[in-house]
Amino acid sequence: MKVLVTGGAGYIGGTICSALEDQGHTPVVLDSLVTGARAFTANRSFYEADIADADSVARLFRDHPDIACTIHCAALIVVPESTRDPHLYYQENVAKSLSLFKSLVDNGCRRIVFSSSASVYGTVPGFMVTEDAPIAPGSPYARTKVVMEMILEDFCRAYDLRGVALRYFNPIGADPRLRSGNPVKDPSQVIWRLVRTALGQLPEFQITGTDYDTRDGTGVRDYIHVWDLARAHVLAVERFDQLFAPGAENRYRAINLGTGTGVTVRELVAAFEEVFGRPISKCDAARRPGDVAGAYANADRAAKLLGWRAELSIQEGIRDALRWGAVRDGVLGLGGIA
Repeated sequence: MKVLVTGGAGYIGGTICSALEDQGHTPVVLDSLVTGARAFTANRSFYEADIADADSVARLFRDHPDIACTIHCAALIVVPESTRDPHLYYQENVAKSLSLFKSLVDNGCRRIVFSSSASVYGTVPGFMVTEDAPIAPGSPYARTKVVMEMILEDFCRAYDLRGVALRYFNPIGADPRLRSGNPVKDPSQVIWRLVRTALGQLPEFQITGTDYDTRDGTGVRDYIHVWDLARAHVLAVERFDQLFAPGAENRYRAINLGTGTGVTVRELVAAFEEVFGRPISKCDAARRPGDVAGAYANADRAAKLLGWRAELSIQEGIRDALRWGAVRDGVLGLGGIA
């Protein structure tokens, strides 16, 4: 099966491309390389263009009329940045996705898998959320994901489309074969700040937010290995038609992708130090703009509809992140150590 992957030169998108190939599928990559890595497009059909460039999307579909499904990963994802510059996030995530969805309709692509986020949920008692939990995004980034989901759902109702929103929790790790990992020079996600601290690139790791109503005061997250996320996308593509009953009015579904286990930031740090083999320099710090107490997944719907559950442990995610950190620049052709 041939699959269009927007953002396919990025951390998650690049890993999804490898997972597709491992199962005999052919990814076609559309990426502007604003944050993605050209190295992740090697030996793949690659179109360097913006997702809002309708002419480029049309050319891509003329070249590949047998594309069966689109996986839409392209987006900006840094929560504090979204609070500083919401216009950028609404422009890049919402306006450009609107253009992309219209291009997909115009070019006859009827199956869309959308990379959404668990940040769409509000904080609930006990922190575990199902797909029916209240939608209460706490940052401009999270609100862009909500709006993108709403647009896709409306498109599915109005046009001959079906859509699946996969709501990610917190990706960690790298492709276990180290074909891809986070290519961003200064990533903001907690696992990569831990890796950079361990490798001596940051003076200390800041535990941002220690006054949440959690068991140790730090935020609760559901840390899922990026390879498990990638596997879920492959299953969503392969089982896409089975997710919708024949003739049913429901043409849109949301599915959580998480481990089902809540881990605090302090617990993550302890696990990281255990895998790393020694303590790292760390300190407590204030909450970052847009941060919330967090949530973890009820992933029963993914098990039922996709036959998927997370298989890799948090320790494996940490180990693969450290391995990627040690080889990153060599894989990306930058020279030296990350």
